[in-house]
Amino acid sequence: MPLLAPYVLIYVSLIFIFSALLMWLWNITITKIFNIRDITYWEAFRLMIIAWLIFGKGLELTISFIISLL
Repeated sequence: MPLLAPYVLIYVSLIFIFSALLMWLWNITITKIFNIRDITYWEAFRLMIIAWLIFGKGLELTISFIISLL
């Protein structure tokens, strides 16, 4: 069980990093195209959860790919 802890930490860290990346990409792209307001970090986090619920295992595949590189 102790070997699982680093992977859980990496998984949680990647979720927060991807949320920040999504927020940044949204704010530099979508706001300029559609002339809407910037989103916050937690709104980006919720968008990631919604996308995960709709599209399934996208985040899991990304994380498993990153772990396979280690």
